[in-house]
Amino acid sequence: MSDRPPASLRKLVFDRAEGRCEYCLFPQSLAASSHQIDHIIAEKHGGLTQENNLALCCSLCNLRKGSDIATLDPTTGKLTSLYHPRIHAWREHFRMEGIQVVGLTAIGRATAHFLQLNSIDRLTERAEFARVGILMDAHLSRKPR
Repeated sequence: MSDRPPASLRKLVFDRAEGRCEYCLFPQSLAASSHQIDHIIAEKHGGLTQENNLALCCSLCNLRKGSDIATLDPTTGKLTSLYHPRIHAWREHFRMEGIQVVGLTAIGRATAHFLQLNSIDRLTERAEFARVGILMDAHLSRKPR
């Protein structure tokens, strides 16, 4: 059974992420549905409902990630951990090239592929936001917290 974080912890997670999905960077302010609190390591894998195991996650990334913690790197075919927002720095594993999220490491490639960060719907969405001057990677200089 899922242990729902108390309101104070949900606020901490939201504020720490600056209101953006910690996987795809999509801001809550532009989303049609509320971002969710993700257990980075799912409870069924022993993950706890505590600050260092929670991330802000848009509904698409949360749906695609589910309780998974690893997948195959599409380049090497090797089992690879998914991106962990509390341990990894986004800029070390990904970069934006125009409207595409490019994986720079096995973790970045595997996560981008698994979460479908460059699906046609995500690219269309980013292209429209870029057209009106909204950049998805505007906050990437910060380190993981």
